[in-house]
Amino acid sequence: MSSDFISNGWSVFVAAATILGLVFCVVLLVIASRRKVMANDNTTGHTWDEDLRELNNPLPRWWMGLFVITVVFAGAYLALYPGLGSAEGTLKWSSTGQYRAEQEKARVALSEVYAKYAGMPVEQLAGNTQAMGIGERLFANNCAACHGSDAKGSKGFPNLTDADWLYGGAHDTIVETIVKGRIGQMPPMGAAVGNADDVRNLAHYVLSLSGSPHNSVSAQLGKAKFGACAACHGADGKGNQALGAPNLTDKIWLHGWGEEAVVSIINNGKTNQMPAHAERLSPEQIRVLGAYVWSLSNGAGKSVTQ
Repeated sequence: MSSDFISNGWSVFVAAATILGLVFCVVLLVIASRRKVMANDNTTGHTWDEDLRELNNPLPRWWMGLFVITVVFAGAYLALYPGLGSAEGTLKWSSTGQYRAEQEKARVALSEVYAKYAGMPVEQLAGNTQAMGIGERLFANNCAACHGSDAKGSKGFPNLTDADWLYGGAHDTIVETIVKGRIGQMPPMGAAVGNADDVRNLAHYVLSLSGSPHNSVSAQLGKAKFGACAACHGADGKGNQALGAPNLTDKIWLHGWGEEAVVSIINNGKTNQMPAHAERLSPEQIRVLGAYVWSLSNGAGKSVTQ
């Protein structure tokens, strides 16, 4: 069932309330403009404190004029701009349309700045001081909130300064990630692995792949259970960039390391999302930003989701 708050009835209600409000203002203006004789001495006929009387003078003409101008302006505004429910207004203006027009204006203004970088190979682009200055500012405005101002990430947010990539570290791959975003998902695997002891043994085997502290006996028992993981992470545990499955043989742990952390991931799974930036940034900006991120792990500067 659709919400009442997005039905056409609310649009009609808002339009009617707005129009009635203007009509009320006009009626009030007309009533106030009529002078009603209440006493022959130009007062309202009321007396306070023996000699304090209220005069019955008409409203000042300047006040009346401002009131009329206000009402006329409101009527003209509602005719030109959206304000009567869902009516667009004769100018067809919208905040979304203005935002997009300003974006396009900014894109045209910046096109000359980015034009010089259009044909540069990524290695040359990453070595261009001006381009990397622009890339650094783009990173600070769009990426640092998750990956950190130093791009070294934190728990759940990949470190972009190392050489470990979930989807690959080529410039074109980084650009694709920025444009489309990424959704990394590991399903809960506890039921497929077995009981709680099986999960714990598997966790120790996963830790053993990278030489992390582990129980060797438990790891040996858990080796057979790794088959449930091999479909994504590979039989050797080195991951699969086509799927975004991480390499389990290094010592880089995106969601924490140790027995409890690995057991939690096996039982509960994990979903990570890198938002798409195609609507936020122009293709020229994304190319420069991609080169900046590429440079962080390739020594040209000093990954976008690993």
